[in-house]
Amino acid sequence: MSQAQSSNSNFPETDFNLLEDSEDADNHTSDSTATRLSLQFQLDESYLGQRIDQVAALVWNDFSREKLKQWLKDGHLLVNGNTVKPKYKCEGDELLTLNVELEVQTKSLPEDIPLNIVYEDDDIIVINKPVGMVVHPGAGNSSGTLVNALLHHYPKSAELTRAGLVHRIDKDTSGLLVVAKNLESQFSLSKQLAKKTVYRIYDLVVYGKIIAGGTIDEPIKRHPVDRIKMAILPGGKDAVTHYNVKERFQHFTRVEARLETGRTHQIRVHFSYLGYGLVGDPVYMSRVRVPAGASDLLGDTLRGFKRQALHASKLGLVHPRSGEEMMFEAPWADDFAQLVEVLRSENKAY
Repeated sequence: MSQAQSSNSNFPETDFNLLEDSEDADNHTSDSTATRLSLQFQLDESYLGQRIDQVAALVWNDFSREKLKQWLKDGHLLVNGNTVKPKYKCEGDELLTLNVELEVQTKSLPEDIPLNIVYEDDDIIVINKPVGMVVHPGAGNSSGTLVNALLHHYPKSAELTRAGLVHRIDKDTSGLLVVAKNLESQFSLSKQLAKKTVYRIYDLVVYGKIIAGGTIDEPIKRHPVDRIKMAILPGGKDAVTHYNVKERFQHFTRVEARLETGRTHQIRVHFSYLGYGLVGDPVYMSRVRVPAGASDLLGDTLRGFKRQALHASKLGLVHPRSGEEMMFEAPWADDFAQLVEVLRSENKAY
């Protein structure tokens, strides 16, 4: 187990890749487990005059507005300890209290799959996900996923939606993920996502020589023809990626990217759009490109690199219980490290 690194400095604002685009996020249907949830939220003057059902939907956005309205009617959601109607107008300085019993369902089975745990306590687990591991079960991936591994490592995660997952990274992207171990932590992390206070850094290697860092601000939505792909199109969701150049090679660039938003395939789509596709990307690169004059070693390395050269290297968050600002780092996967070393050696040959 590697050591977690934490700091007391503020980290730049960013955003988790939320599970909003997950097609199989609700595909868990077997034995249900009842879990009691108790939450509080102190309103301030900024909520004055707003409907309580609308405010509750902002505060606890993991639940639908209709579900929250029903809880208001049933007396599970109180204002200053009192039952109110959904159309009640907030007075500002009021305390919201939610006490409800949730039925959580999962059909996933525990599997004894080794996990590279970077940090763990009673509230969160930070994992360095390997290349090739799917995060959660779905069509064609009913086993061998991170969720299956979590259910074996921490059986109580079965009580949580998606076994405590609050974000995901693609199957063939390696790197850091945080998982909640209880409902309070899951809600805290979700709130940090909504406020864009989670810091995520990715390392990537792209084709082409990027001269300087910058920001890519282009909307992303599902490709209208190829449903596997995302694309930059009018009407898409806002998507912002900040990036810095870390190393320039003869025909490639190693880049550090920070997500301000977290859309599906965001980094891959943004850099492909600029003409700097990720090495090995099977979706956004039509073929392997070996530069003229490349050594046999580089050619073999590029042809053998069968996934996008992308690694979630840094993750910063506020601990749900202690309030401590924590920063975690994960070393590159072996294939990524080898790719960079080959590119460095190739540079010296010119």
